[in-house]
This record gives sequence, structure tokens and C-alpha cells, in this order.
Amino acid sequence: MYVDSELGSRMVDWRRQLHQIPETGFQEHRTADFVARALALMGLEVHRGLGGTGLVASLTVGDGAGIIGLRADMDALALAEAAEDRPHLSRHAGCMHGCGHDGHMAMLLGAAEILCRTRDFNGTVRFIFQPAEEHGRGAKAMMQDGLFERFPVDEIYGAHNIPGLPAGHIATRAGGIMASEDNFVIRITGRGGHAARPQMAIDPLVVAAEIILALQTIVARSVDPADSAVVSCTEIHSDGIRNALPGQVEVRGDTRSHSPAVQALLERRMREICEGIALAHGARCELSYTHEFVPTVNWPECTSAALRAAEAVAGAGQVDGQVAPMMISEDFGAFLQQVPGAFVFIGNGAPDTPGGTPLHNARYDFNDAILPVGARYFATLARQRLR
Repeated sequence: MYVDSELGSRMVDWRRQLHQIPETGFQEHRTADFVARALALMGLEVHRGLGGTGLVASLTVGDGAGIIGLRADMDALALAEAAEDRPHLSRHAGCMHGCGHDGHMAMLLGAAEILCRTRDFNGTVRFIFQPAEEHGRGAKAMMQDGLFERFPVDEIYGAHNIPGLPAGHIATRAGGIMASEDNFVIRITGRGGHAARPQMAIDPLVVAAEIILALQTIVARSVDPADSAVVSCTEIHSDGIRNALPGQVEVRGDTRSHSPAVQALLERRMREICEGIALAHGARCELSYTHEFVPTVNWPECTSAALRAAEAVAGAGQVDGQVAPMMISEDFGAFLQQVPGAFVFIGNGAPDTPGGTPLHNARYDFNDAILPVGARYFATLARQRLR
């Protein structure tokens, strides 16, 4: 199975057009229109409105009972693209495809066209385009709309480009491959006052500073060194001004882990630290802690199937079946709690090469050279699972 120059050029065109119309989670209206048109031109019936802007198209060949789901994510980031020299620059100010979902959609469209042309399998393939991956809500929304009841699958597979891995290499592992993500908001209430008379106030900025530093001891001193965890404070806001101590400070961030036990430990220790430090200063503290992403845990049999397809496409020397788990999170994990499946990384480019710019960077761009690899991987996987 190969990608001819015509389809290769079309995938690049799809990807770059999608790059120019980025939309954030549950707002992917033009994106869904674009994908639906492309699928319809292949002769596929498209079902829209799952989870808001999500869509599904199915291709059945022969009389086989097997059903394989192939998924791509659709949403972009609320991030301004810093690449004015780029001919396919985002046309939506303050929004860009900084994670490569434009490329994921183009790869899955390419796989759909390959399978529509060859029709060399026996069963059904479902092409699933999911909204709102970035904030961990799109998979649940599609399932709440009856995704697997209306469009059942035996197995589901996904992929994500990964800068830092050489272009076209494929990596995965059985079991946990990506972490959960929990978000937190720490609200500290002190007593505001004149900056020249701090003895009359309870400074919540000082409390926040102590809490931020103390939170770093959770991973270092409370989590078993054999387990992985991250606690990151990423935002701090106050109602103070230059010459007035604030009365309120809010600290935001997230945590990452690979197991429910570590998730529970992180939340418990955060509460103890926040409440204890605030009490010591005479301030009050409220912690809001929410679970956004579940861990992504690959099913062993499906991982073996993914590796077979990857080796058929990229060659055994460019496939890693024991990649180290990553602390990034992926909404695909919610699907894997419901049906068997597996997720792989496709190298976007080694550091200091085209495609090596990190994800979520204002100058990131998907490497068009790996589009055929992704399309062939998905198509090969479907053929092998539906012989």
C-alpha cells in the first residue's frame, strides 16, 4: 500500500487549508464542514453533530463483522501564531494549530481515500473526527451523544505527531503511555492594605509564594520515586496594585500522573499544604481540584496490532515498541476506558530539524513529510485487522 503523488499533494493541501482555519474546542464548525466535504467527495456518508462538532463516516466492504475505529482530533489552540513568513499562516487571530491536529485530520482523510480506492479488507472502518481534545472534553461529549451505541467499534486507534522523534518513526507501548491531567485553582484570601504598612495587612502574595514552593516537595518527598508525577503552577493573579497589598490571590496550574493512587495522593497533599500554610499566616485558602484527562492506557493485543502495522509501513528499524511513558495527556484515553485500542506517536522531526519545534510553541508546524506515513499506518492497520 503506497501514497501516490496525487494523494500526497492532496494531503498537503488539506493540511495547509485546515491550518489556516483553526478553531478551538467545540467551535470547529468550519473545520467540520471542510472534513465532511472531503469525506463526501470520497462517496462516504457523513454523520455530524456528535459531541457538538464531531463527525463519523463509515466504509463497509464485504460481509465481515469486524469494525475498526480510526480517530483524529480537530481542535486548535488559543495561541497566536508567530510565523509571519509561513504561506499557510492562521487566518484566525489568536488561534493556531500548535499541536498538529491539522496534520492528524489530513492523515486520516488520506487513509480514508486509500481504503475507498483499494477496498481490500473485509468489514467496516469508521473514521472518527473528534472535537475539543485539548481540554479533555470532546471524547466524553461524543460518547454521551451515543458514539459507540450508534457507531459501535471492536477496537479504536489513534496517533499523534511528536517533535523530538525522527520524522516518520513510530513509537508506542502496551499499558500506560500518557498521563492523567488534573487542574487546580488555589484561592487565597488575606487582608489588603497599604504597601507601606504591611503590619496592618495579611499579605496573600507571601502565602501564595510559600505555597508554590512547598508544592514542589510533593513529588520530591511524598511520591514514591518509582512513580511519575508533575505538579506545575502556571498562573498567578491578584487584586493588588503597585502601592496596595492585595486581599485576594489566585494560583492556577495542573498535575500529571499515571495512576489513580498517585492522583489521590497529589490532591490530598495539596490540600494539606495549602490549608496549613494559609492557617499559619492567618489567611484563608480554598482549593478547587478537577480531573480533566484520564491516563491513556493501551490494550496489549491492540498494541501488538499497532506495532505490526507500524513495522509494515516504517520498517522494524524505525519502530519502538517500548517507548517511555510521557507526562503529556490525551483525550483518547477516555475512549480506551470503553473499548480496546491503542495509541502511537509518529515522529515529527528530531531536534534542530524541520518538525523539531516543540508542540504548543507559537512557531510549531506539522511536518508535511510524515503525512503519507500516518495515512499508510491507519490504512494498513485497518486492512490487517479486517483481513
